[in-house]
Amino acid sequence: MSQLTAVDTNFLHVESGRTVAHIGGLGIVDPTECPGGVLTREVVVELVRQRSHLARPLRRKLSAAPLGIDRPYWVEDTDFDPSWHVHEVGLPAPGTDLQLGAEIARLHERPLDRRRPLWELYLVQGLHGGRVALFAKVHHAAIDGVLAAELLTALLDVGPTPRPVPAPEESDEPQEPERPPGPVRMLGLGLAKAALHPLHAARSIARTAPYLDQIPVLGQYPGADLVARAAHSMLRRDSPPRLARLIPPHTPFNGPIGARRTFAFGSVPLRDIRRLRRELGASVNDIVMAMCTTALRRWLDKRDALPEQPLVAAVPVSMRRGAAARDRANRLSAMIAPLPTHIADPAERFEAVHSTMATVKRRFVSTSAGDWFEQLSGMVPGAFSAMATRMALQVAPAFVQPVNLMVSNVPGPQVPLYICGARVLAYHPASVISDLTGGINITVFSYNGSLDIGIVACPELVPGSWDLIDYLRDALEELKILADAPLP
Repeated sequence: MSQLTAVDTNFLHVESGRTVAHIGGLGIVDPTECPGGVLTREVVVELVRQRSHLARPLRRKLSAAPLGIDRPYWVEDTDFDPSWHVHEVGLPAPGTDLQLGAEIARLHERPLDRRRPLWELYLVQGLHGGRVALFAKVHHAAIDGVLAAELLTALLDVGPTPRPVPAPEESDEPQEPERPPGPVRMLGLGLAKAALHPLHAARSIARTAPYLDQIPVLGQYPGADLVARAAHSMLRRDSPPRLARLIPPHTPFNGPIGARRTFAFGSVPLRDIRRLRRELGASVNDIVMAMCTTALRRWLDKRDALPEQPLVAAVPVSMRRGAAARDRANRLSAMIAPLPTHIADPAERFEAVHSTMATVKRRFVSTSAGDWFEQLSGMVPGAFSAMATRMALQVAPAFVQPVNLMVSNVPGPQVPLYICGARVLAYHPASVISDLTGGINITVFSYNGSLDIGIVACPELVPGSWDLIDYLRDALEELKILADAPLP
């Protein structure tokens, strides 16, 4: 048993009829080496049954505090049955990628059942070429990107023969108690935390002040950088590298999102990304950000909606360091980075991405700004966090847009993985969109020599999201031409 953190709880509260807060991934697999060359639901259910003790999110569910006075608790589901969570669907012939994307979008837009552990796994049959798809989704309150990788590790193998797994009683992983504190104890704990909350809030404000200019919305206001520099001076710290104030421009994908989703996916060779990294003197993340910048520029330009200033992207960052590496709560933050879509020349645009990302990373690494998300989340007492979060989601977009979109680059394993003997050919991430973060989310995952792309979008704001897959590939070709160009 453990209690959700303020960040975890906020992921629960952001959900509405138009917003879901689970993350997921689409795995494309080759079942040739499965028994009989077929991957069945029954085999996947049994795999989860045997290995669910290796990944806590699979077996734990929510337990609310009395009267909502405190944050919920995670408790073991004593009635856990993987057959409630593993489902099977089929595509009509011919089973194209477009059909698969439409099916994944339909599955991704549906909320999870909060009465059970917050995850689902779908086996999708009928893909052309004899392939099979596996789509997993887990609530963001239960995992961040690092814990998602741990969950995958629990279910996947490095060869077609499944590895032996110790029984729960033989596992090194400590098991959670099955019961939460009683209602009276939870009520007492909640009242005690409420009494001490002003002290915790004051500490959060003090810790946040030096990094005010790096926080979305707050950093947009005039004077935020002056407050941050004054706080650094009072603490006798050197101010971090400065960056121009980032104000997201208006775009077609910023506005109230709908309840429906689209999901587009594709891959590019990771060797091309690595070659560009060497030849252009940049990082893999710089190459990814440059590709996204060029693709978004083309999408906006095609619609006569290209702003005259840079887009502003939130780039999620894992904060798992030291003792937090084994923490079961979300440990994440975000860098706020400009995407210079307004620059027409490819070379100048890439150089702008490269230089500004270097400054953004230096600012982030040289300060403690990474915990701003956690500090802000904890400023509201647990009893009022749901109301505060929902009010912010409803009111804030009418006055200010924190960012235009989210872009995430997640490193993955560079060896082939298997599930129940089926080889995983690709893994395309699926993430979250909201009114505050924009109607499009681009996430890439490097796996076994490929950079696998997943784009979640609101179809009402972002028609033609599949075009962005083509534009990302075109952007890679543009960078290859740039790398091959002779020096001036």
